[in-house]
Amino acid sequence: MTAPTTSPAVADAAATGTFRSLRNRNFRLFFSGQLISQTGTWLTSIAQTLLVLSKTDSGLTLGLLLAAQFGPVLLLGAWAGAVADRADKRRLLIRVQSLAMVQSLVLGVAVLTHVDSLAVIFVLAAVQGVLTAFDNPARRAFVVEMVDEVDLPNAVSLNSAVMTGSRVVGPAAAGALVVTVGYGWPFVIDALSYIAVIAGLVLMRPAELRSAPPQPRRKGQVREGLRYIGSDPNLLVPLVMMAIVGMFAFNFSVTIPLLVKNTLGGSTTTFTVLFSVLSVGSVIGALHTARRTEVTTHQLVVASAAFGVTMLLLAAAPSLWFGFPAALLLGLASITFMTSCTAIVQVLAGPTYRGRVLAIQSMVFLGSTPIGGPIIGWVADELGPRASLTLGAVACLVAAAYGWRFLHRPTDGARVDPVTTQMEAIDDATAALAD
Repeated sequence: MTAPTTSPAVADAAATGTFRSLRNRNFRLFFSGQLISQTGTWLTSIAQTLLVLSKTDSGLTLGLLLAAQFGPVLLLGAWAGAVADRADKRRLLIRVQSLAMVQSLVLGVAVLTHVDSLAVIFVLAAVQGVLTAFDNPARRAFVVEMVDEVDLPNAVSLNSAVMTGSRVVGPAAAGALVVTVGYGWPFVIDALSYIAVIAGLVLMRPAELRSAPPQPRRKGQVREGLRYIGSDPNLLVPLVMMAIVGMFAFNFSVTIPLLVKNTLGGSTTTFTVLFSVLSVGSVIGALHTARRTEVTTHQLVVASAAFGVTMLLLAAAPSLWFGFPAALLLGLASITFMTSCTAIVQVLAGPTYRGRVLAIQSMVFLGSTPIGGPIIGWVADELGPRASLTLGAVACLVAAAYGWRFLHRPTDGARVDPVTTQMEAIDDATAALAD
């Protein structure tokens, strides 16, 4: 891993502070743009879910909507990661975000003009999925280029805080807009929100980025990335855990509206409020994770187990009043798991492979949704939303057991957490520069 180019003063400052990455101008622009744009994204996500639910009242159809949204990530993710490794990531993101703005605007116009059949919604959801396949690895790899390596875990956590913080405002705003002005306007507002992130990318100073040299186009780059992951269990184990959890647990847009509406007797407004409470928990978890100067596989295992336990609490909620604190804890545990896994992968992946590794992480997380989403939706239809939440909880506990087994595998010497070792190496390199 390349030693960070930080001064002693910067290294000292990096040791503390929840928002320390924001001292970097490029990251501030990125952070601000994402905060606005991701809020708009949640407007679309919630409004789209409520629109389909109003037309079908079917958990299976909601699962198929997720399959349409994230199926392209599964099919194109590895290739999109190779594209990210070959491209200037800032320019690639500007193009992808511009196309995403058009997609949201088209969806809004279709709904406002009543050309909003399920076929139209699903086709536009698939277009969104294609753009997500290219956006996700490029955006996450770009975070690494904006900050010093010593600040990377903090930047990853703050980026997750943006994603989860937007869920506090976005769902509630989507519910209010749907009730007052209908389903179309959330999509139009989402389209306008892309202006912020595009402007932030345009205003950045490319000379201040720590860009990895673009990889030349050649055959076998996707297979090369897969072999790279397969040869390193320190990367493979977190990705397997993410695949298990992503397939059966991260299906909140299927399980929670069905639980609120069909089991707990709530309404559209109640669902969006509960989702916002879950998001508050996610923000708390992301900010707590941002204070860490290291991330370990042990923390990932604990977070996975906590994720499973909190899903069981929500599944057992006898009423909405019990559901609110359970959702708060679920949000905290779920984002801690996600940010820990992402930080591990981003720290350990080599610069020339980072785009492909992060794309494959997106494939096992978002790309597992087309498989798990319809299954979870079918279970909710046949056995009830509590059963679908319980299935997700079991998946989290199985993933935790798998990670625990990896940590306690027999070794020739003392057991060492690989990610802690990597972070210590960063600290040693920083100290060497100071000397």
